[in-house]
Amino acid sequence: MFKEIKDLEINNKMKVAELVRQFKDSGYQAQNIGIAAEILSEAKKNKAFTFLSFTSNMAASGLRGIFIDLVKRKKIDVIVTTSGTIDEDIIRSTMPYLQGSFESNDEELGKKGVNRMGNIFVPNDRYEYLEKTATKIIEDIYNSKKELTTTELLEEAGKRVSDNSVLHWAAKNKIPIFCPGITDGAFGMQLAFFQQKHPDFKIDVVKDFSKIIELGMAAEKTLGIVLGGGIAKHHTIISNILKGLDYAVYINSSSPYHGSLSGATTSEAKSWGKVKENSKAVTIYGDASIVFPLLTASVEEFFS
Repeated sequence: MFKEIKDLEINNKMKVAELVRQFKDSGYQAQNIGIAAEILSEAKKNKAFTFLSFTSNMAASGLRGIFIDLVKRKKIDVIVTTSGTIDEDIIRSTMPYLQGSFESNDEELGKKGVNRMGNIFVPNDRYEYLEKTATKIIEDIYNSKKELTTTELLEEAGKRVSDNSVLHWAAKNKIPIFCPGITDGAFGMQLAFFQQKHPDFKIDVVKDFSKIIELGMAAEKTLGIVLGGGIAKHHTIISNILKGLDYAVYINSSSPYHGSLSGATTSEAKSWGKVKENSKAVTIYGDASIVFPLLTASVEEFFS
């Protein structure tokens, strides 16, 4: 028997959790958001080891505050992200990004020294600050240790930045940040420049891959929260291929119909064994900057 679609009932005293519960019976992507909330709740009740994957553009947005909060309160166990996240996190821990428009005149912005990320503006002086700060951080790390994995590098960096950052709280709470594409960003560029002058400074990415696989294998239950796509998404799920994730929630902004990993669903991941056949899993199509706050605010286990 098919369940009936129910109309949403709202009022000005309603809590987010109640609205999301109603989503489950309302159809379209709201239905998948409701399902995702139930999956996250069950996974956290079962103490599933939690991988949080996201791309750097999300750290440029207000979502960064949620990432900081989850790490600060130890509600996730591993972060997998892209190099740009390091850039956004270090800069925004001290200097703000600015609200802009998707319909801006980009040539005019370029002349004014403003870089556009969707409707988020980043003036050049932010990257000047990052260059100076990253150089100091890398030099300080080099003086104490010359060979590190990426997780070790980012833990050391976290000890040297403001407490208004993901890096800081991840380091403080021993939550590893995996960044398989470490060179693909401004921080990574500074690493390359530094290594040119100090060839004995080495970052081991391969060793980290063994580490993330071991973490997944050691866990009784695993949860993958995957926001967006790219290398962060794939690194999260391929590192779990030997067992498969027990729970998975994807928030996709890309279509599955051109065969890319960014648009791939949790169902497709089952064909590879990256998500278990009998797992609790769902794919939501939407903007993570809207969907993820709704999910985190509605799942009690993120706050208990």
